[in-house]
Amino acid sequence: MIKYVDIVSLPVSDQAKARAFFTDVLGFELVRDNPMGPDQRWVEVAPKGAETSFTLVTWFQDMPAGSIKGIVLDTDDLEAEVTDLKRRGLAMSPIENQFWGRFVTFDDPDGNGFVLQQASPAS
Repeated sequence: MIKYVDIVSLPVSDQAKARAFFTDVLGFELVRDNPMGPDQRWVEVAPKGAETSFTLVTWFQDMPAGSIKGIVLDTDDLEAEVTDLKRRGLAMSPIENQFWGRFVTFDDPDGNGFVLQQASPAS
């Protein structure tokens, strides 16, 4: 039985630049940064305490940098997170309200698209 999503490949143009964005701006942890053959590295980042991580890939020709959209991240305090991310220089959409919760959208330096949401408590 499948237990959870382990790693999601995220296409980037520059692994060092992407690593800095995910760790310095988003506050993710660096899981590993290891050589992986000639001229390639395995760079893996994850939100603190998360089971699922992202590997920042440059080697999939059919996954150009910036081609992933709609990755949803979750937070318990959207206002605090937005304030902190703006302080770190992240440009994002205004907070939007929906029946299911609130969210903002933003892109990484390559244009991969993310949604940061705070779901409403279950009724």
